[in-house]
Amino acid sequence: MDFTDTPEEAAYREKARAWLIANAPKQGLKPGRDHDGSDLAEARAWQTKKAAAGYAQITWPKEWGGPGGTPIQSVIYAQEEAKFAVNSGYFLIGLGMCIPTVMAFADEETKKRFVGPALRGEEIWCQLFSEPSGGSDAAAARTRAVRDGDEWVINGQKIWTSGAHLSDYGILLARTDIDVPKHKGMTMFWIDMRSPGVEIRPIHQMSGASGFNEVFFTDMRIKDSQRLGPVGDGWKVAIVTLMNERLSVGDIRGLDPAQFLRLAREVTIGGESAARNHAFREKIADWYVQFEGLKHTRMRTITSLSRGQTPGPENSIGKVVAANVAQEMAREAMEMLDQFGIINDPSLAPLAAGFQNQVLATPGNRIAGGTDEIMRNIIAERVLGLPGDVRLDKDVAFKDIPSWR
Repeated sequence: MDFTDTPEEAAYREKARAWLIANAPKQGLKPGRDHDGSDLAEARAWQTKKAAAGYAQITWPKEWGGPGGTPIQSVIYAQEEAKFAVNSGYFLIGLGMCIPTVMAFADEETKKRFVGPALRGEEIWCQLFSEPSGGSDAAAARTRAVRDGDEWVINGQKIWTSGAHLSDYGILLARTDIDVPKHKGMTMFWIDMRSPGVEIRPIHQMSGASGFNEVFFTDMRIKDSQRLGPVGDGWKVAIVTLMNERLSVGDIRGLDPAQFLRLAREVTIGGESAARNHAFREKIADWYVQFEGLKHTRMRTITSLSRGQTPGPENSIGKVVAANVAQEMAREAMEMLDQFGIINDPSLAPLAAGFQNQVLATPGNRIAGGTDEIMRNIIAERVLGLPGDVRLDKDVAFKDIPSWR
Protein backbone atom coordinates (compact mmCIF):
# COMPACT_ATOMS: atom_id res chain seq x y z
CA MET A 1 0.00 0.00 0.00
CA ASP A 2 1.05 3.57 -0.67
CA PHE A 3 -0.31 6.15 1.79
CA THR A 4 1.06 9.21 -0.01
CA ASP A 5 -0.35 11.10 -2.99
CA THR A 6 1.70 11.21 -6.14
CA PRO A 7 2.65 14.76 -7.20
CA GLU A 8 -0.27 14.74 -9.66
CA GLU A 9 -2.69 13.50 -7.00
CA ALA A 10 -1.46 16.06 -4.48
CA ALA A 11 -2.00 18.83 -7.03
CA TYR A 12 -5.53 17.60 -7.75
CA ARG A 13 -6.30 17.36 -4.02
CA GLU A 14 -5.14 20.95 -3.51
CA LYS A 15 -7.23 22.12 -6.46
CA ALA A 16 -10.34 20.32 -5.17
CA ARG A 17 -9.79 21.59 -1.62
CA ALA A 18 -9.40 25.18 -2.83
CA TRP A 19 -12.60 24.95 -4.86
CA LEU A 20 -14.51 23.51 -1.92
CA ILE A 21 -13.27 26.23 0.43
CA ALA A 22 -14.39 28.86 -2.04
CA ASN A 23 -17.74 27.31 -2.98
CA ALA A 24 -19.08 24.95 -0.31
CA PRO A 25 -21.81 26.37 1.94
CA LYS A 26 -20.41 27.37 5.30
CA GLN A 27 -23.53 26.15 7.09
CA GLY A 28 -27.06 24.95 6.50
CA LEU A 29 -26.55 21.60 4.76
CA LYS A 30 -26.21 18.71 7.16
CA PRO A 31 -25.76 15.11 6.00
CA GLY A 32 -27.93 12.35 7.40
CA ARG A 33 -31.44 13.78 7.06
CA ASP A 34 -32.52 10.54 5.46
CA HIS A 35 -34.31 11.91 2.40
CA ASP A 36 -36.74 14.07 4.38
CA GLY A 37 -36.68 16.75 1.67
CA SER A 38 -36.13 19.64 4.08
CA ASP A 39 -32.90 20.70 2.41
CA LEU A 40 -33.61 19.50 -1.12
CA ALA A 41 -33.46 22.98 -2.66
CA GLU A 42 -30.02 23.61 -1.15
CA ALA A 43 -28.84 20.15 -2.20
CA ARG A 44 -29.98 20.78 -5.79
CA ALA A 45 -28.10 24.08 -5.86
CA TRP A 46 -24.94 22.40 -4.61
CA GLN A 47 -25.25 19.58 -7.13
CA THR A 48 -25.70 22.09 -9.98
CA LYS A 49 -22.59 23.98 -8.86
CA LYS A 50 -20.57 20.75 -8.66
CA ALA A 51 -21.67 19.70 -12.13
CA ALA A 52 -20.69 23.05 -13.63
CA ALA A 53 -17.24 22.76 -12.07
CA GLY A 54 -16.72 19.15 -13.21
CA TYR A 55 -16.94 17.56 -9.76
CA ALA A 56 -20.38 15.89 -9.95
CA GLN A 57 -19.25 12.64 -11.63
CA ILE A 58 -15.53 12.91 -12.14
CA THR A 59 -15.03 9.65 -14.08
CA TRP A 60 -17.82 10.30 -16.58
CA PRO A 61 -16.66 11.21 -20.11
CA LYS A 62 -16.95 14.79 -21.32
CA GLU A 63 -19.77 13.99 -23.74
CA TRP A 64 -21.94 13.08 -20.73
CA GLY A 65 -21.05 16.09 -18.61
CA GLY A 66 -18.08 14.74 -16.72
CA PRO A 67 -14.43 15.80 -17.03
CA GLY A 68 -13.23 12.33 -18.03
CA GLY A 69 -11.19 12.06 -14.84
CA THR A 70 -9.70 9.03 -13.15
CA PRO A 71 -11.14 6.86 -10.35
CA ILE A 72 -8.44 8.05 -7.94
CA GLN A 73 -9.44 11.66 -8.63
CA SER A 74 -13.01 10.74 -7.72
CA VAL A 75 -11.79 9.19 -4.44
CA ILE A 76 -9.69 12.26 -3.63
CA TYR A 77 -12.58 14.64 -4.24
CA ALA A 78 -14.93 12.52 -2.10
CA GLN A 79 -12.39 12.56 0.73
CA GLU A 80 -12.15 16.34 0.60
CA GLU A 81 -15.89 16.96 0.21
CA ALA A 82 -16.58 14.81 3.30
CA LYS A 83 -14.95 17.56 5.38
CA PHE A 84 -17.69 20.03 4.46
CA ALA A 85 -21.33 20.29 5.53
CA VAL A 86 -22.84 19.48 2.14
CA ASN A 87 -25.52 17.00 1.17
CA SER A 88 -25.45 15.03 -2.08
CA GLY A 89 -27.39 12.09 -0.69
CA TYR A 90 -30.53 12.73 -2.73
CA PHE A 91 -28.60 12.04 -5.95
CA LEU A 92 -26.41 9.09 -4.93
CA ILE A 93 -28.82 6.37 -6.07
CA GLY A 94 -29.47 8.05 -9.40
CA LEU A 95 -25.88 8.93 -10.25
CA GLY A 96 -24.27 5.90 -8.64
CA MET A 97 -26.69 3.15 -9.71
CA CYS A 98 -29.58 4.15 -11.99
CA ILE A 99 -27.97 6.48 -14.52
CA PRO A 100 -24.94 4.20 -15.10
CA THR A 101 -27.48 1.47 -15.93
CA VAL A 102 -29.30 3.82 -18.30
CA MET A 103 -25.99 4.80 -19.91
CA ALA A 104 -25.09 1.14 -20.42
CA PHE A 105 -28.38 -0.14 -21.83
CA ALA A 106 -30.62 2.70 -23.08
CA ASP A 107 -30.74 4.13 -26.59
CA GLU A 108 -28.99 7.40 -27.40
CA GLU A 109 -32.16 9.49 -27.23
CA THR A 110 -32.94 8.23 -23.72
CA LYS A 111 -29.39 8.84 -22.52
CA LYS A 112 -29.40 12.38 -23.86
CA ARG A 113 -32.72 13.04 -22.16
CA PHE A 114 -31.77 11.82 -18.66
CA VAL A 115 -28.02 11.96 -18.04
CA GLY A 116 -27.61 15.75 -17.97
CA PRO A 117 -30.59 16.58 -15.73
CA ALA A 118 -29.57 13.88 -13.23
CA LEU A 119 -25.99 15.12 -13.19
CA ARG A 120 -27.13 18.67 -12.42
CA GLY A 121 -29.51 17.57 -9.68
CA GLU A 122 -32.60 18.57 -11.61
CA GLU A 123 -34.12 15.08 -11.43
CA ILE A 124 -33.97 12.39 -8.76
CA TRP A 125 -34.01 8.64 -9.41
CA CYS A 126 -34.83 5.59 -7.30
CA GLN A 127 -34.20 1.86 -7.65
CA LEU A 128 -37.24 -0.44 -7.64
CA PHE A 129 -35.90 -3.94 -6.89
CA SER A 130 -36.88 -5.26 -3.44
CA GLU A 131 -40.27 -6.89 -2.87
CA PRO A 132 -42.11 -7.92 0.31
CA SER A 133 -41.62 -11.66 -0.13
CA GLY A 134 -38.27 -11.57 -1.89
CA GLY A 135 -35.93 -10.48 0.88
CA SER A 136 -32.44 -10.01 -0.51
CA ASP A 137 -33.24 -12.25 -3.47
CA ALA A 138 -33.84 -9.67 -6.20
CA ALA A 139 -34.42 -12.50 -8.68
CA ALA A 140 -37.57 -13.50 -6.77
CA ALA A 141 -39.42 -10.47 -8.16
CA ARG A 142 -43.16 -11.08 -8.66
CA THR A 143 -44.10 -7.69 -10.08
CA ARG A 144 -45.43 -8.61 -13.52
CA ALA A 145 -44.96 -6.82 -16.81
CA VAL A 146 -47.24 -8.14 -19.57
CA ARG A 147 -46.75 -6.99 -23.13
CA ASP A 148 -49.65 -5.34 -24.93
CA GLY A 149 -48.57 -4.33 -28.41
CA ASP A 150 -45.93 -1.62 -28.11
CA GLU A 151 -46.66 -1.20 -24.41
CA TRP A 152 -46.19 -3.10 -21.16
CA VAL A 153 -48.80 -3.32 -18.40
CA ILE A 154 -47.27 -3.54 -14.94
CA ASN A 155 -48.85 -4.77 -11.71
CA GLY A 156 -47.18 -5.51 -8.39
CA GLN A 157 -45.42 -4.02 -5.41
CA LYS A 158 -41.93 -2.90 -4.43
CA ILE A 159 -40.74 -2.09 -0.92
CA TRP A 160 -37.87 -0.36 0.90
CA THR A 161 -37.45 1.97 -2.07
CA SER A 162 -35.21 4.78 -0.84
CA GLY A 163 -36.33 8.25 -1.84
CA ALA A 164 -39.25 7.12 -4.01
CA HIS A 165 -41.48 9.87 -2.59
CA LEU A 166 -39.05 12.49 -3.89
CA SER A 167 -38.08 10.76 -7.13
CA ASP A 168 -38.97 11.77 -10.66
CA TYR A 169 -37.92 8.51 -12.29
CA GLY A 170 -36.83 5.00 -11.36
CA ILE A 171 -35.48 1.77 -12.79
CA LEU A 172 -37.82 -1.19 -12.33
CA LEU A 173 -37.07 -4.92 -12.41
CA ALA A 174 -40.20 -6.87 -13.42
CA ARG A 175 -41.15 -10.47 -14.23
CA THR A 176 -41.93 -10.90 -17.92
CA ASP A 177 -41.81 -14.71 -18.23
CA ILE A 178 -42.93 -17.23 -15.60
CA ASP A 179 -42.15 -20.28 -17.76
CA VAL A 180 -38.37 -20.07 -17.29
CA PRO A 181 -36.13 -20.09 -14.18
CA LYS A 182 -36.34 -16.95 -12.12
CA HIS A 183 -33.06 -15.39 -13.28
CA LYS A 184 -34.05 -15.71 -16.93
CA GLY A 185 -37.58 -14.32 -16.89
CA MET A 186 -37.05 -10.70 -15.89
CA THR A 187 -36.75 -7.43 -17.81
CA MET A 188 -35.54 -4.00 -16.72
CA PHE A 189 -37.41 -0.75 -17.48
CA TRP A 190 -37.16 2.92 -16.59
CA ILE A 191 -40.39 4.52 -15.43
CA ASP A 192 -41.86 7.92 -14.63
CA MET A 193 -42.74 7.86 -10.93
CA ARG A 194 -45.71 10.14 -11.59
CA SER A 195 -47.32 7.82 -14.13
CA PRO A 196 -50.97 6.82 -13.67
CA GLY A 197 -51.16 3.59 -11.69
CA VAL A 198 -48.20 4.38 -9.39
CA GLU A 199 -48.90 4.78 -5.68
CA ILE A 200 -46.12 5.66 -3.23
CA ARG A 201 -46.54 5.14 0.52
CA PRO A 202 -43.71 6.32 2.81
CA ILE A 203 -42.75 3.89 5.58
CA HIS A 204 -42.48 5.37 9.06
CA GLN A 205 -39.16 4.21 10.53
CA MET A 206 -38.32 3.78 14.20
CA SER A 207 -35.89 6.69 13.90
CA GLY A 208 -38.85 8.94 13.07
CA ALA A 209 -37.76 9.39 9.45
CA SER A 210 -39.62 8.18 6.36
CA GLY A 211 -36.88 7.74 3.78
CA PHE A 212 -38.10 4.33 2.58
CA ASN A 213 -41.31 3.63 0.70
CA GLU A 214 -43.73 1.03 -0.53
CA VAL A 215 -44.56 1.46 -4.22
CA PHE A 216 -47.64 -0.13 -5.77
CA PHE A 217 -48.30 -0.58 -9.50
CA THR A 218 -51.86 -1.03 -10.75
CA ASP A 219 -52.21 -1.43 -14.53
CA MET A 220 -49.39 1.05 -15.11
CA ARG A 221 -48.65 1.35 -18.83
CA ILE A 222 -45.20 2.09 -20.20
CA LYS A 223 -43.80 2.07 -23.71
CA ASP A 224 -41.48 -0.64 -24.95
CA SER A 225 -38.94 2.12 -25.63
CA GLN A 226 -38.58 2.36 -21.83
CA ARG A 227 -37.03 -1.10 -21.74
CA LEU A 228 -33.36 -1.34 -20.69
CA GLY A 229 -31.73 -4.28 -22.41
CA PRO A 230 -33.36 -7.26 -24.17
CA VAL A 231 -36.57 -8.88 -22.96
CA GLY A 232 -35.71 -11.59 -20.42
CA ASP A 233 -32.21 -10.22 -19.86
CA GLY A 234 -33.12 -8.10 -16.84
CA TRP A 235 -30.94 -10.03 -14.42
CA LYS A 236 -27.78 -9.17 -16.37
CA VAL A 237 -28.85 -5.53 -16.33
CA ALA A 238 -29.60 -5.74 -12.61
CA ILE A 239 -26.13 -7.11 -11.88
CA VAL A 240 -24.62 -3.88 -13.25
CA THR A 241 -26.82 -1.89 -10.86
CA LEU A 242 -26.20 -4.15 -7.86
CA MET A 243 -22.43 -4.06 -8.26
CA ASN A 244 -22.52 -0.27 -8.24
CA GLU A 245 -24.82 -0.33 -5.20
CA ARG A 246 -22.63 -2.64 -3.16
CA LEU A 247 -19.56 -0.57 -3.96
CA SER A 248 -21.34 2.60 -2.86
CA VAL A 249 -22.54 1.18 0.49
CA GLY A 250 -19.27 -0.48 1.42
CA ASP A 251 -18.15 2.48 3.54
CA ILE A 252 -20.65 2.86 6.38
CA ARG A 253 -20.30 6.28 7.98
CA GLY A 254 -20.87 6.82 11.67
CA LEU A 255 -19.17 7.33 15.01
CA ASP A 256 -15.83 5.61 15.52
CA PRO A 257 -13.99 4.04 18.51
CA ALA A 258 -12.32 7.35 19.38
CA GLN A 259 -15.74 8.92 19.87
CA PHE A 260 -16.90 5.94 21.94
CA LEU A 261 -13.83 6.42 24.14
CA ARG A 262 -14.66 10.11 24.47
CA LEU A 263 -18.14 9.15 25.66
CA ALA A 264 -16.73 6.52 28.04
CA ARG A 265 -14.58 9.16 29.71
CA GLU A 266 -17.74 11.13 30.55
CA VAL A 267 -19.69 8.18 32.01
CA THR A 268 -19.13 6.77 35.50
CA ILE A 269 -19.45 3.06 36.29
CA GLY A 270 -18.91 1.86 39.86
CA GLY A 271 -17.49 5.20 40.93
CA GLU A 272 -14.89 5.51 38.17
CA SER A 273 -14.75 6.52 34.54
CA ALA A 274 -16.08 3.85 32.17
CA ALA A 275 -12.93 4.40 30.12
CA ARG A 276 -10.98 2.70 32.95
CA ASN A 277 -13.27 -0.36 32.91
CA HIS A 278 -11.28 -3.32 31.58
CA ALA A 279 -14.25 -4.83 29.72
CA PHE A 280 -14.91 -1.60 27.87
CA ARG A 281 -11.23 -1.10 27.12
CA GLU A 282 -11.04 -4.56 25.53
CA LYS A 283 -14.04 -3.80 23.34
CA ILE A 284 -12.66 -0.42 22.29
CA ALA A 285 -9.36 -2.10 21.39
CA ASP A 286 -11.18 -4.71 19.28
CA TRP A 287 -13.16 -2.02 17.45
CA TYR A 288 -10.03 0.04 16.87
CA VAL A 289 -8.29 -2.97 15.30
CA GLN A 290 -11.28 -3.58 13.02
CA PHE A 291 -11.49 0.07 11.99
CA GLU A 292 -7.77 0.09 11.22
CA GLY A 293 -8.25 -3.06 9.17
CA LEU A 294 -11.04 -1.39 7.21
CA LYS A 295 -8.96 1.73 6.69
CA HIS A 296 -6.03 -0.24 5.34
CA THR A 297 -8.28 -2.42 3.21
CA ARG A 298 -9.70 0.74 1.61
CA MET A 299 -6.13 1.96 1.14
CA ARG A 300 -5.43 -1.17 -0.89
CA THR A 301 -8.31 -0.20 -3.17
CA ILE A 302 -7.13 3.41 -3.40
CA THR A 303 -3.57 2.26 -4.12
CA SER A 304 -4.84 0.05 -6.96
CA LEU A 305 -6.81 2.97 -8.42
CA SER A 306 -3.79 5.26 -8.10
CA ARG A 307 -1.70 2.79 -10.12
CA GLY A 308 -4.37 2.50 -12.80
CA GLN A 309 -5.27 -1.03 -11.73
CA THR A 310 -8.64 -2.65 -11.09
CA PRO A 311 -9.27 -3.12 -7.35
CA GLY A 312 -9.39 -6.68 -6.11
CA PRO A 313 -12.13 -8.49 -4.20
CA GLU A 314 -11.33 -6.68 -0.95
CA ASN A 315 -14.26 -4.29 -1.52
CA SER A 316 -16.63 -7.13 -0.61
CA ILE A 317 -15.35 -7.10 2.96
CA GLY A 318 -16.05 -3.49 3.86
CA LYS A 319 -19.81 -3.48 4.25
CA VAL A 320 -20.05 -6.62 6.39
CA VAL A 321 -17.41 -5.46 8.86
CA ALA A 322 -18.34 -1.77 8.99
CA ALA A 323 -22.07 -2.29 9.48
CA ASN A 324 -21.62 -4.85 12.25
CA VAL A 325 -19.02 -2.84 14.16
CA ALA A 326 -21.16 0.30 13.95
CA GLN A 327 -24.17 -1.57 15.34
CA GLU A 328 -22.14 -3.17 18.13
CA MET A 329 -20.67 0.17 19.21
CA ALA A 330 -24.08 1.85 19.25
CA ARG A 331 -25.57 -0.97 21.32
CA GLU A 332 -22.72 -0.83 23.85
CA ALA A 333 -23.04 2.95 24.10
CA MET A 334 -26.70 2.61 25.01
CA GLU A 335 -25.85 0.01 27.66
CA MET A 336 -23.18 2.28 29.08
CA LEU A 337 -25.54 5.27 29.26
CA ASP A 338 -28.13 3.09 31.03
CA GLN A 339 -31.47 4.91 31.48
CA PHE A 340 -30.03 8.10 30.05
CA GLY A 341 -29.62 6.35 26.70
CA ILE A 342 -33.25 7.01 25.88
CA ILE A 343 -32.57 10.76 25.66
CA ASN A 344 -32.13 11.45 21.95
CA ASP A 345 -32.43 15.24 21.98
CA PRO A 346 -29.18 16.44 20.30
CA SER A 347 -29.07 19.43 22.63
CA LEU A 348 -29.10 17.19 25.72
CA ALA A 349 -27.54 13.85 24.79
CA PRO A 350 -23.75 13.32 24.59
CA LEU A 351 -22.18 13.65 21.12
CA ALA A 352 -25.40 15.30 19.87
CA ALA A 353 -27.25 11.97 20.27
CA GLY A 354 -24.97 10.39 17.69
CA PHE A 355 -25.05 6.93 19.22
CA GLN A 356 -28.81 7.13 19.83
CA ASN A 357 -29.31 7.78 16.11
CA GLN A 358 -26.77 5.12 15.20
CA VAL A 359 -28.51 2.40 17.22
CA LEU A 360 -31.67 3.06 15.17
CA ALA A 361 -29.94 3.27 11.79
CA THR A 362 -27.40 0.45 11.89
CA PRO A 363 -29.81 -2.51 11.61
CA GLY A 364 -30.79 -1.13 8.21
CA ASN A 365 -27.14 -0.86 7.18
CA ARG A 366 -26.84 -4.62 7.60
CA ILE A 367 -29.69 -5.08 5.10
CA ALA A 368 -29.28 -2.31 2.51
CA GLY A 369 -27.23 -3.28 -0.52
CA GLY A 370 -27.31 -6.98 0.42
CA THR A 371 -27.78 -8.59 3.82
CA ASP A 372 -24.86 -9.93 5.85
CA GLU A 373 -25.75 -13.43 4.66
CA ILE A 374 -25.79 -12.42 1.00
CA MET A 375 -22.46 -10.59 1.31
CA ARG A 376 -20.84 -13.52 3.10
CA ASN A 377 -22.01 -15.84 0.34
CA ILE A 378 -20.46 -13.48 -2.23
CA ILE A 379 -17.19 -13.44 -0.31
CA ALA A 380 -17.21 -17.22 0.14
CA GLU A 381 -18.10 -18.14 -3.43
CA ARG A 382 -16.57 -15.36 -5.55
CA VAL A 383 -13.60 -14.31 -3.44
CA LEU A 384 -12.53 -17.47 -1.63
CA GLY A 385 -13.73 -19.91 -4.30
CA LEU A 386 -15.69 -22.09 -1.87
CA PRO A 387 -18.48 -24.39 -3.14
CA GLY A 388 -21.69 -22.58 -4.01
CA ASP A 389 -24.70 -22.57 -1.72
CA VAL A 390 -27.41 -25.13 -2.52
CA ARG A 391 -30.13 -23.47 -4.64
CA LEU A 392 -33.07 -25.80 -5.18
CA ASP A 393 -34.95 -23.38 -7.44
CA LYS A 394 -32.06 -22.62 -9.78
CA ASP A 395 -33.36 -24.57 -12.78
CA VAL A 396 -37.07 -24.56 -11.92
CA ALA A 397 -39.56 -22.54 -13.96
CA PHE A 398 -40.73 -19.58 -11.89
CA LYS A 399 -44.37 -20.67 -12.15
CA ASP A 400 -43.46 -24.01 -10.54
CA ILE A 401 -41.85 -22.49 -7.46
CA PRO A 402 -44.47 -23.25 -4.75
CA SER A 403 -44.38 -19.83 -3.12
CA TRP A 404 -44.39 -17.60 -6.19
CA ARG A 405 -48.09 -16.76 -5.94
